[in-house]
Amino acid sequence: MSGHSKWATIKRHKAVVDQKRGVMYAKMSREIIIATKLGGSDPNGNFRLRQAIDRAKAEGVPNDNIQRAIEKGSGAGALDNFEELVYEGYGPGGVAVLVKCTTDNRNRTAGDVRMYFSKFGGNMGDSGCVGWMFKERGEVLLEKDAKFDEDALLTAALDAGAEDLDTSMESEALVICSPEQLEKVRDGLAKAGYKVSSAENAMIPSTTVEIDSAETARLLLRLIDSLENHDDVQAVFANFEMNQDWMQEFLN
Repeated sequence: MSGHSKWATIKRHKAVVDQKRGVMYAKMSREIIIATKLGGSDPNGNFRLRQAIDRAKAEGVPNDNIQRAIEKGSGAGALDNFEELVYEGYGPGGVAVLVKCTTDNRNRTAGDVRMYFSKFGGNMGDSGCVGWMFKERGEVLLEKDAKFDEDALLTAALDAGAEDLDTSMESEALVICSPEQLEKVRDGLAKAGYKVSSAENAMIPSTTVEIDSAETARLLLRLIDSLENHDDVQAVFANFEMNQDWMQEFLN
């Protein structure tokens, strides 16, 4: 598991302060609106919407907010002015960073993203400058229980169509598959009795950069955290490895 995946998992288990909760609710609602607009309001026939709803519920978004977002996405003209974009650049330590955004004003969003890169010792590059280092994969995160058995999970995961798994985390296991198989793998593991924490497509780096100083780690995590808290940013991916203690210290 890459350092950024570990960072995302650690953050998931930390309490969200009120200000960041408001930003997160807005992001979740926007993703639900977009998913509804593109694929319809029935989550049983719209996997992207089902993913968005599951993630929103896991983050504590109220059901009323979720329903309002679905209704808004079903309305005529919903998000007609929005577009999905990916910005690329290098962060502190030469770490490659991908920033997925949904925006109605690309000039505003590009300016803000560029500002964060510069503020924390990186620089935003042209399209394609780091994208070639990443490959889209499906990731299904499962909770481990007292009866967890790695061999049993491997068998269930392969039967469901998965390609690999990572059981190095203490309380969760990560199952990896092709993006096209994500829904099938998620449903197969759920039917096999595993509790699915999340299922989403992610950009996985082919190589990683080892962060070897606490100061570089602090700057990089500040960059990622600032980007993730921007209203227009839906996801951030980066190709780093670092001491998990530095991640914990940053969040404390």
